[in-house]
Formats: sequence, structure tokens, C-alpha cells
Amino acid sequence: QVQLVESGGGLVQAGGSLKLSCVVSGRIFSSFAMGWFRQAPGKEREFVAATSWSGISTYYVDSVKGRFTISRDNAKNTVYLQMNSLKPEDTAVYYCAATETTDGYRPRQSTTYDYWGQGTQVTVSS
Repeated sequence: QVQLVESGGGLVQAGGSLKLSCVVSGRIFSSFAMGWFRQAPGKEREFVAATSWSGISTYYVDSVKGRFTISRDNAKNTVYLQMNSLKPEDTAVYYCAATETTDGYRPRQSTTYDYWGQGTQVTVSS
């Protein structure tokens, strides 16, 4: 059974930083491409960042480019999201997601992903 467990969320002032972690168990981690999504109250879930199986390719939504960095450590079965220069509009529940699917890989689409974590709250105060 594949499980994804996020951690690292919290309350931070605007301009601050947080680092989210997502540990994957139940399958060989390198078989997954990974993504981070977020959902703010009253809004749809949106793509934030993704990394390919090897970590060589990364993808970001425009609003976080230059501020957020996705990375993975295959030895630790963990994907990270380093978030710097946080803004109040970054406030949301952040979810990590995993997919083993290689055909038609679309990292920015939530339907690409087969497994999801429970989410971790990030709150940025102004």
C-alpha cells in the first residue's frame, strides 16, 4: 500500500520560509514522479511544482517561480518543497502527489497523479 505523509507546514510571516517534506512508502520511490499541489479555502486545487522520476526535470506554476524549489532524495524516499519569500496568497493546504504513469505524463495536471497525501497547512500572515 502506497502512503504519502507530508510535514513541515505551519504559520509564518510574509517574507519567511518553510520547507515541506513528503515521505513515500510502500513502493520504490524512484518509480514515482512527484508533485505538490495546494488548495486555498473556496478555491480549486492548483498545481504548484513537480519533479520527474530522476529529479532532473522540474516544473513550477508561474506564481512561485524563483521562490519555491522542489527537490527529491531517492535514498530517503522524500520529496521536498522549499518555500521562500512567502506571501499571504500562498496560504493553503499543501498536498504531495505521486504517479507511476509514464505514458502521457502531464506534471501540472492533478489527474496525472495516482496517490495523494493528507495535506499540511501553510498559513502566511501579512
